[in-house]
Amino acid sequence: MIQYPRTSWWQVVLSYRGTVLPVIVGRVMIMVVLALVVEYLHYLGVESGWISSKAGLVEPAGYAVVGSLLGFLIVFRMNSSANRYWEGRSHWGMLINSTRSLARCGAIYAPPAQDLALLIGGYVLSLKQMLRDSRDLEELHSYLPGELYSIAIRFGNPPSAIAAAISRWISDRHKAGKIDSTQVRHMEDLLARMVDAQGGCEKIKKTPLPFVYAAMIKQLILVYLITLPVVLCGRTGWWTPLMVAIVSFGFFGIEEAGVEIEDPFGLDDNCLPLEAICVGIIRDTAQVTQAFITSSDSNPNPGAAFIGNRNSITNITTPQLKL
Repeated sequence: MIQYPRTSWWQVVLSYRGTVLPVIVGRVMIMVVLALVVEYLHYLGVESGWISSKAGLVEPAGYAVVGSLLGFLIVFRMNSSANRYWEGRSHWGMLINSTRSLARCGAIYAPPAQDLALLIGGYVLSLKQMLRDSRDLEELHSYLPGELYSIAIRFGNPPSAIAAAISRWISDRHKAGKIDSTQVRHMEDLLARMVDAQGGCEKIKKTPLPFVYAAMIKQLILVYLITLPVVLCGRTGWWTPLMVAIVSFGFFGIEEAGVEIEDPFGLDDNCLPLEAICVGIIRDTAQVTQAFITSSDSNPNPGAAFIGNRNSITNITTPQLKL
């Protein structure tokens, strides 16, 4: 995500990186060349006498109605993408709140909970990678014990494996008598919110805008802009290419902006800053669990973090977190 000076109008309006210009400039130039060709042919027709110089080739009244309808469709498409973007940010906001609360409960009621903080860090990092269609989970080595790491990378959905490990952590603390049933229920509710946020992000990722709708808008834009020079050539003369450039910039630009933010979890300049969010979660959970360490619980038996795992992740200390 690009951080920009919101009060500097000129700096924003003259920006190039992060805008739609690199993507649409080629399309706009094609439309301008087409407009030049149409205007030149119209000029030859007027000079030859087989086209009247007092009228355009097409009456623009009905064409204006089509343009207005197309504008509404493009705006609706942009709004749909913006809703997906903010919904994705809301789900990650829920992850931030839930992970902080879960780490706080673990640190206060079942300290030490640095191992829980590591599991939470591994969970959000694996979710980030999954939403970006990446199976590169090498960064999880610092957060997961060996066996859990091996299990997670073999899972079709690695965050689900780590969520199960967090449930096992809660269960082990309950069996050890550190937390009661009410606290277990509360912590499991927080974990369920994390999983719900994960499901919401997966819904956005795996359910793009219906193809028939996206294709129809692109087809209408193309037909409209190809025929626009025919409507304008008899009325705006050699200003036609400039008019076509402005209109095509608006239509192509708004449509492309909607395409870019439709998937808010990618690596584009305007996607959500998932790296920064993950670092914030890891930092906050590590600090809150470190702050509530008590000497009486310095050597607890954390139990297995996952089925069959006997490698305590308390051996992985908080300073190893990638902040």
